[in-house]
Amino acid sequence: MNSLLKAEGLTKVFSAEGKAEYAAVDHVSFQLGEGETLGLVGESGCGKSTLAKLIARLIEPTDGMISLKGEDITKIRGKKLREAYRQMQMVFQSPMGSFDPRKTIGYSIEESMRNHGMAKAERMQRTAELLEQCGLPPEYAGRYPHEISGGQCQRAAIARALAIRPKLLICDEATSSLDVTVQHQIMELLKTLKRENNLSFLFICHNLALVQSFCDRVLVMYEGRIVEEGTPDQIIQKPQSEYTKRLAEASF
Repeated sequence: MNSLLKAEGLTKVFSAEGKAEYAAVDHVSFQLGEGETLGLVGESGCGKSTLAKLIARLIEPTDGMISLKGEDITKIRGKKLREAYRQMQMVFQSPMGSFDPRKTIGYSIEESMRNHGMAKAERMQRTAELLEQCGLPPEYAGRYPHEISGGQCQRAAIARALAIRPKLLICDEATSSLDVTVQHQIMELLKTLKRENNLSFLFICHNLALVQSFCDRVLVMYEGRIVEEGTPDQIIQKPQSEYTKRLAEASF
């Protein structure tokens, strides 16, 4: 399997006035192959979301390296960073919070296409196709985030992430704010999109049952470090660390 994403010694240290420095992400290394779905699990506050933001280049690492398709993207800016975003996109935990409430859903989906110089007619056609692909009527392009449900908003967020045909989707607790029925629908959508588009996923989740149904391989994170790695069945049925054992027991 060819490597799509690689992190080496990735570290993020935060410091606040009057408080001791702490490493939210502490020398994390892993690889994600083309077409692979890699799960990242751990309790709240373990560093999962910080790691996602580092990979997506939303925050700067203190140390370490990130490479995408063999290219070092750790410190790129401007045009090179925009080119990297053609390859990877992120779906956030709060669908409502990830949209500008003053803009229509369609305007937000088209944003990355505008940034890459796509003509208006092509943008509109692509937006309608994406909405349908994600289970929404094309007319939802004219609606505002507050006019649709949380599940519909997350479908629109996935459509927006797919707009420029990335190879990698980073899903940061993308289903955790949804009720169980809608959560199941979104997971089925992600499975279909993976199959139809040969997508790779970095799937960040605290729910091992969801990870088991979707991921090829799992990383377990605790206090900023990766403490265990394996297939979902290995992690759940034969955990090696005490932390992973507690995590598995709490999930089933």
